Amino acid sequence: MNIRLGTTVSGGTEIKLHFNSVMGQLENARQSLSQLELPKPKDTYCKNELQFTKEWLEREKMIHEFLLQYIETVEKNLADTRENVRMLKEQDEAIGR
Repeated sequence: MNIRLGTTVSGGTEIKLHFNSVMGQLENARQSLSQLELPKPKDTYCKNELQFTKEWLEREKMIHEFLLQYIETVEKNLADTRENVRMLKEQDEAIGR
């Protein structure tokens, strides 16, 4: 993340937000997330009634649901982070006036 700490002339700590760089990194994370994909198992096992097959299919379904939940959660976190970074920029601009 491109947020840097530095020392001001008066000896205080300054935090510098490189807004465009941070937003670019968030966009890269969003694009990477959109590439995550786990195809559902195909229904080609016919009428195999083995217990192992049932458990395997249940586990595959659960893994697929977990991945979808993960993607949804990360998308929300990225959106929240983008909004927080925008707010930081607006506050910084308001203080600098």
